[in-house]
Amino acid sequence: MNFAYTLVYVTDVAASLAFFDQAFGLPRRFLHESGAYGEVDTGADGVKLAFVDHATARDSVQHDYVAADASAKPLGMEIGFTVADVQTAFDRAVAAGATPLAEPLTKPWGQVVAYVRCPDGTLVELCTAMG
Repeated sequence: MNFAYTLVYVTDVAASLAFFDQAFGLPRRFLHESGAYGEVDTGADGVKLAFVDHATARDSVQHDYVAADASAKPLGMEIGFTVADVQTAFDRAVAAGATPLAEPLTKPWGQVVAYVRCPDGTLVELCTAMG
């Protein structure tokens, strides 16, 4: 088994793609003409970060779910990005419209970690690489 992709269920796919470009420097790779599905360029071969609108997601899953943007609290999962300068990445994301949740902090094991919440409700960790 190989990890292939993460799909984030959102209200507005194009808005999430634009936000991830502005906040994290991940440009839009693809947006379906329907606007129901899109991907950002993660810079990692074969690993996709994609966004699907709620109607399409509910049709696929065939069940309802908690929409991240409808929840007062972040969902119990995150997308993580390693960066060389966490403070700069954190500031960029907040300037683009992310909600700051945890300012950059050096953990006891030496890793710098911060958290933001995207306008679509997605929880994102910004951190230095381990090791």
